[in-house]
Amino acid sequence: AGSERKWSLQSKQTSFRFCSTGMTLDNINKPAIDRIIRVDHAGEYGANRIYAGQMAVLGRTTVGPVIQQMWDQEKDHLKKFNELMVTFRVRPTILLPFWNVAGFALGAGTALLGKEGAMACTVAVEESISDHYNSQIRTLMEEDPEKYKELLQIIKKFRDDELEHHDVGLDHNAELAPAYSLLKTAIQIGCKAAIFLSERI
Repeated sequence: AGSERKWSLQSKQTSFRFCSTGMTLDNINKPAIDRIIRVDHAGEYGANRIYAGQMAVLGRTTVGPVIQQMWDQEKDHLKKFNELMVTFRVRPTILLPFWNVAGFALGAGTALLGKEGAMACTVAVEESISDHYNSQIRTLMEEDPEKYKELLQIIKKFRDDELEHHDVGLDHNAELAPAYSLLKTAIQIGCKAAIFLSERI
């Protein structure tokens, strides 16, 4: 239980255009890019719903502004992946309606455990997402780092945001949540299942 530092998370608008690297629908690994964009869109959609659930419970508490700032960044991430889905003609996962309900329930449910419960959820989810982003970065680097340069920039930027959220959660006493290790493990198992399904369905 360390002292809580004040975090200032700026909601950064990120704008990228796929022009300098010559990426087109004809010269990319379309199946791989489809999987990446589909699952990342689903992940950011789910994260938005989690933060919405947390805000519904804790929005008027002292931790509300911290959650809101993280949610604002997630909104930017989702907006970008919405754009990428149009650009690369990727269909969303058919599981979005389920992630809509499950994400909100997870956010609200952990928030009902208190501020620490909400932050434990943030740590678990953001760690899972950042690990998955790192895996995608390795895949694109092995495929063609120059061709996928701008997509890599987006994923790296969003991964860094998720890591920042992870650290915010720890800094706000996530580890003091009831049954922290068990809660974190259960959430991360759910995240892995969600990633697996959203890539494929």
